[in-house]
Amino acid sequence: MFKFAMTLVAVSALAACGVAPLGPNYQRPTLDVPASLATPATVGAASNADWLVWWKSFQDPVLDALLQEASANSQDLALASARIAEARATLNQNAANFYPTVDLNASATRREVSQNSATYSPTAGAYSNDRQLGLSASYEIDFWGKYARADEAARARMVAQSASRGTVLTTLYANVAQGYFALRALDAQLTLNEQTFATRQENLRLQKRRFEGGVIGEMDLRQAESEAASVEATLQAVRQNRSNAESSLALLLGRTPTAIANPVIARGADMATLYARPSVPGNLPSDLLNNRPDVVSAEQSLIAANADIGQARTAYFPKFSLTAGVGQQSKDLSSLFDPASLFWNLIGNLTQPIFRAGAIDAVVAATNARQQQAVAQYTQAVQSAFRDAHDALNNVSAGRDITATTTKRIDALRSTLRLADLRYKNGYSSYLEVLNAQRDLSQAESGLIDTQRGQLNAVVSLYKALGGGWSNDAMAVAQSSK
Repeated sequence: MFKFAMTLVAVSALAACGVAPLGPNYQRPTLDVPASLATPATVGAASNADWLVWWKSFQDPVLDALLQEASANSQDLALASARIAEARATLNQNAANFYPTVDLNASATRREVSQNSATYSPTAGAYSNDRQLGLSASYEIDFWGKYARADEAARARMVAQSASRGTVLTTLYANVAQGYFALRALDAQLTLNEQTFATRQENLRLQKRRFEGGVIGEMDLRQAESEAASVEATLQAVRQNRSNAESSLALLLGRTPTAIANPVIARGADMATLYARPSVPGNLPSDLLNNRPDVVSAEQSLIAANADIGQARTAYFPKFSLTAGVGQQSKDLSSLFDPASLFWNLIGNLTQPIFRAGAIDAVVAATNARQQQAVAQYTQAVQSAFRDAHDALNNVSAGRDITATTTKRIDALRSTLRLADLRYKNGYSSYLEVLNAQRDLSQAESGLIDTQRGQLNAVVSLYKALGGGWSNDAMAVAQSSK
């Protein structure tokens, strides 16, 4: 028994040392990429950014809590985690191929031989018994690296699944943050419209008094009524949109159907405060995009497809396998463990494919085609990463400029409204001039809120484009577990 076990161990060790996986070995595709990402001068210049918790830059505990709630309740994340567990199980299953399979066998047989058969012996009798207890083992020597390539592919696919979960996570964080900003923007719009409506109602009250006193005509009164009704309709629409935004955010947070039907969303910092807090780091190296989970996933899928080619090519070469057995066999149970009942066998087998009607060629061709698909998908992932980063940086820069210009316009419109009101009260212009100035100012103030929201969304999109919120430590863990 001891010699048998030592023989299997020695053969396994010899085979492991002799593994020379068939190619091709993986090489990252060469792409023309810039050394750094163009960062506009108007973007903030914070040098230290914590990409894993980028939302902390907004300094809003309510936002932090909402993101934590979403990650804890997300069914998409639960699905992605289950896929990682499946990929890890596949990796462990493939790792078992590096070791021999060993089985315990036990059998008891009783036979009756036909007395009319040629093999019947009167001295032996018609009945016979046989008892057997032993171990059997088999092992395929991985000379060509079939199992090594399978392990490489399974390991890469496990990391790819981990990165796919990272894509789900970064998307979830971005959607929740942007949904929260949309809600806070609608809160600001509601406050603005309530203030505007109160102003219009006061104007209408004054116009009614002037009309009743004969100071103005009916046209001015009706214009004031129309303007008040218009602002009230806008106020009602904002309330409707805010209620819809609350239910949408409740859904992103993974809340129960009851909580979605009656959403209660906590509020933290207001829109103006949120807008003033975040900053975008300058001098961004393009290597940051390698941390994007979709890029990591695409490259790992390419690594797996590349390993599949080597695994498929091993079918062209001989397959070596060993089968061995050892145990005790006896016709009587009392003598089963006697030294004379010992048996053993060791069988070596070599199989060289000669004719497969092109089946092996077809398998290899299919793996090559899948590898080319993976190259295209990886290239597209890198291209999309640079586009996302460019657009996000551009939107952040443009948002700063638009906000500054809109602020100047608001200051000018406030002066215009003050002057229009003076001209109207002194009889130099009609009430329509005042209404136009009021409308322009309200639209500009509303536009400023939308611009600030767009700027915050652009900052979130930039962090998402750079892979923020996800760590690719899974790759290091997978490599270290080899």
